[in-house]
Amino acid sequence: MLVAVCSLKGSPGVTTLATALGARWPAGENPILVEADPAGGDLMARFRLTDTPSLVTLAVAARRSTDPRLLAQHAQQLPGGLRVVIGPVGAEQARSALAVLASGGCAPLRRCADQPDTTVIVDCGRVDPDSPALPIIRSSDAMLLLARPHDDELAHVALKLQEAQRWSRRPCFVLVGDGYPTREVSQVLGIPVMGRVPRDDKGAAVLGGHSNSRHSPAKSRLGREAARLATLTLAHWRAGQGNGARPPVTPPRMTVPGTPAPGEALQPLGPQTRNGTGT
Repeated sequence: MLVAVCSLKGSPGVTTLATALGARWPAGENPILVEADPAGGDLMARFRLTDTPSLVTLAVAARRSTDPRLLAQHAQQLPGGLRVVIGPVGAEQARSALAVLASGGCAPLRRCADQPDTTVIVDCGRVDPDSPALPIIRSSDAMLLLARPHDDELAHVALKLQEAQRWSRRPCFVLVGDGYPTREVSQVLGIPVMGRVPRDDKGAAVLGGHSNSRHSPAKSRLGREAARLATLTLAHWRAGQGNGARPPVTPPRMTVPGTPAPGEALQPLGPQTRNGTGT
């Protein structure tokens, strides 16, 4: 399974959530996190890793190998055991590596993700129509689209819903942190919200490589919500295998104040909770 995690504006914590998903992915699966942010990677500095192997070495090797194990061969291991293909710090190197990988139909990621009991989680950073990470999103089995529930970010989501609907067969909207209530955001944008990730500084610190015996991804609020999102994503993908049809699109009922209504809305990736708000 190939899961893309991205945003439309700002930095709402895509890398942190992608790392949390990998750390809390359901047992029995073998997750690999790939840092494919065109703006450059953070994980090498955050976890004090070496600069190789990396996304750059993967791109070089992909020119001459079709081995489905290639992605794993260019991964390093985080302190908690999660395998990660780190992105280069510089944007120029990151974009060059992504251009090479995209030219092959994202084959190394796709081949690895198609292996039994293997999940590839890709941090695609902020996405726009010119992003070299967009081919990865298009080839993914699920897209998690993150936004803070603030006016500026929600306005961008409202304007780009129709475009984002074309990026992935299974788009999913996830809120990050405090702001407008989940139910209100869902009603205003006409988008079922799959989940809301809390601002959790302690949990983020653990995921950032700062060891603390009193806190772990499993115990943190961030870790618990990431586990729930991971379970929903995996369950929905398994249920939908063999059925490539898109669900019908429901137009939004209203817009963020001052923002024109788009023609289409994102569809939910997983089931809603009992109160229908995703919280």
